[in-house]
Amino acid sequence: MAVAVAGVLVAAGAVTYSVAEDGSSGAAPPAVDSADAGFARDMAVHHQQAVEMSYIVRDRTTDADVRRLAYDIAQTQANQRGMLLGWLDLWGLPKVSSDAPMTWMGMGGMSDGEDGALMPGMATNAELKKLGTLNGKQAEVFFLQLMTDHHKGGVHMAEGCVAKCTVGVEKRLAQGMVEAQQSEIKLMADMLKERGAQAR
Repeated sequence: MAVAVAGVLVAAGAVTYSVAEDGSSGAAPPAVDSADAGFARDMAVHHQQAVEMSYIVRDRTTDADVRRLAYDIAQTQANQRGMLLGWLDLWGLPKVSSDAPMTWMGMGGMSDGEDGALMPGMATNAELKKLGTLNGKQAEVFFLQLMTDHHKGGVHMAEGCVAKCTVGVEKRLAQGMVEAQQSEIKLMADMLKERGAQAR
């Protein structure tokens, strides 16, 4: 496990360094209201909730497949979140904005942030609380349904960065998110079917 964690840290450092290299040619860093900055801020928040949900379900079930998926999601998205926040630091930009989430996509009014659901796909505070009260198969199904919604929202945002971001390595990370999360959506559909359920 220590080797795996070390590998993740080395990869994160390499990607962060490559972003610094992207800007070494004299090009100005992204503006505070750019798609690059907006995506980094918003996806960092979006990812944090996925990590939280993954840790909740890990303690609510003994199912090896669900626990493995939750671990993979938590590790991947925590690593990517660190990259996104690191880039904001490199660019000298704030990690929060007074603009509504997804303003950089032209969708600032799409979500009203009701009960903690700041962006499309995000679970509400009530849903997170409910997940923490379930056990076994019920917890597995609800987690898979919530995470499917979460991934669909994440894919939409990442596709927005692929279309609008200008920093090459960030666009590549976003494209990687699209592909990985679409694959996990298919996996979760199969896992739900195995449990006699389906996405919401």
